[in-house]
Amino acid sequence: MEFQIKEKRKRPGVVAHTCNPSTLGGRDPLSQLPTPQHPKIRLYNAEQVLSWEPVALSNSTRPVVYRVQFKYTDSEWFMTDVMSIGVNCTQITATECDFTAASPSAGFPMDFNVTLRLRAELGALHSAWVTMPWFQHYRNVTVGPPENIEVTPGEGSLIIRFSSPFDIADTSTAFFWYHVHYWEKGGIQQVKGPFRSNSISLDNLKPFRVYCLQVQAQLLWNKSNILRLGHLSNTSCYETMADASTELQQVILISVGTFSLLLVVAGACFFLVLKYRGLIKYWFHTPPSIPLQIEEYLKDPTQPILEALDKDSSPKDDVWDSVSIISFPEKEQEDVLQTL
Repeated sequence: MEFQIKEKRKRPGVVAHTCNPSTLGGRDPLSQLPTPQHPKIRLYNAEQVLSWEPVALSNSTRPVVYRVQFKYTDSEWFMTDVMSIGVNCTQITATECDFTAASPSAGFPMDFNVTLRLRAELGALHSAWVTMPWFQHYRNVTVGPPENIEVTPGEGSLIIRFSSPFDIADTSTAFFWYHVHYWEKGGIQQVKGPFRSNSISLDNLKPFRVYCLQVQAQLLWNKSNILRLGHLSNTSCYETMADASTELQQVILISVGTFSLLLVVAGACFFLVLKYRGLIKYWFHTPPSIPLQIEEYLKDPTQPILEALDKDSSPKDDVWDSVSIISFPEKEQEDVLQTL
């Protein structure tokens, strides 16, 4: 959050004066420098930065320096030096004072009422003080989106992990709620939350679908019952994985589909065999072959065919088995049969 000092409008007949508390009743002769213009306080997450426009002097070669002071509610003004606030903003040439730059412990307490004032200085000369409106960090801060967002697709779910926009020292007085804006790509946006945890699971999502999401933090300050809604994170999209039931359905569908395909192929083959049986038989029928002796005779017709056949005939073809008939007397024949 940024806010700055605005010039007061003059009423007719009334002249607006800026008085220095230390010189009431008379003008400070050393207040001859112009005041720094357009001071702004930036409160973003843990940042506490005061910035302003430089004072330009045409008749001086020395640089203009600046002094920043602060005070809490109903307290006196303090110098912003290392001893008091951890950051040196006394007689600096820069046009910015970052109260959070030195260390994590630097800066003002986030639940304190803080007022800042600023002036320009050049040697013994100085400008009038410019006082900024008071602020409380938790009341006026601009909350950024959660950081380090990691999304892990699960079985019909998305698991989201992230870190807080900034650290809160005492979570009993202030803490973050988180909301997740999500939608199926091309669908209607839904919001889930609030959550205290930095790990959120979006369940009951459709498998194998692309979901987009944004994460948002909300700061709750118990002391004043103040809610500060933060910025949404960048949109990111992820595809969910299949759950156990979906995987089983896929296995069943693949098995049924494969079996059905095999049945269709087998039926088609059987139909083709029946329809083109003659053609298939013709394709797979072995053509008649010419005997070797005839083939040799055709190669050399001068050779007598009978001699070629005799030449190639095997001697085993001329072997004859001899058959002998032996007769036995009737009595001997009966003895032989009994013996067998």
